[in-house]
Amino acid sequence: MSDKFAVFLCLLGGFCFISWKHSLIGVTDALKLAGRGIIFLGICTWLIYMLPRLKSFFFPVCQELPDSPLQESDRLRQEEARRVQQHQHNDKMSDYSERVLKPRQNSLLQQRTERHYSMTGETWRLTQGFPVGGEEDQECLDVGVDESPNQGARRRRTLLQTVTPDPARAQPPKQKKVIVLPDEPPEDAEGVVRIALKCPSRRTIHRRFLKSWSSMLLLDWMMKSGYPPALYTLCSSFPRERLRTAEGLSLEEAGVLTHTLLHVEENST
Repeated sequence: MSDKFAVFLCLLGGFCFISWKHSLIGVTDALKLAGRGIIFLGICTWLIYMLPRLKSFFFPVCQELPDSPLQESDRLRQEEARRVQQHQHNDKMSDYSERVLKPRQNSLLQQRTERHYSMTGETWRLTQGFPVGGEEDQECLDVGVDESPNQGARRRRTLLQTVTPDPARAQPPKQKKVIVLPDEPPEDAEGVVRIALKCPSRRTIHRRFLKSWSSMLLLDWMMKSGYPPALYTLCSSFPRERLRTAEGLSLEEAGVLTHTLLHVEENST
């Protein structure tokens, strides 16, 4: 900006000097003319400098007025509508978890249980069996002429699976365990801890326990929530390690001393 102004002054001075050389005015008149030009430039510069201040003086910026009671009521109404929408969204998530996610997990659990029994050989354990060197060996040795080793193994496996179990050795069906959790203690009771259970479905449930209660209640709570201890385990948040649970072990002895967040994780084996 200063370089441009200096160039402008030089050009103005040259113009004044050339005009004075080719005119009939004297030195005094030329100095007067130059002084008037400088005064004019000073006035223009001052006007340019003062123009924003004059604009703000004649056109002041209006400050925002505080919220009126009507605006405050609108804001409260909008907040209430947002809270209602959030509650509705939470209800929809819970309903989706109960209708879709939980049946899907139960179906997956049933498939894994069936695969576990089929791979560990529980089918042949239910049969009566044969004495060594008896009827089983005779049937297994009756191999056809055109039978390959794979076909013979398949035939023997089919024979073992189709043997009718002995009615005398059939075990009665086990009764389903009914899980009954004790009532939650009041929050101001002595030795109360609040435990949050974070499930694999990203759902978090809360419950209050006494530190003197058995740690097996945590497994019953997890089982009642739809996660059997045979396939899932409880882990602490930090450090991430498996929570010790036993029949004669209380929550305090298991390491639950304060409000705790536990994670339900699937067993690796």
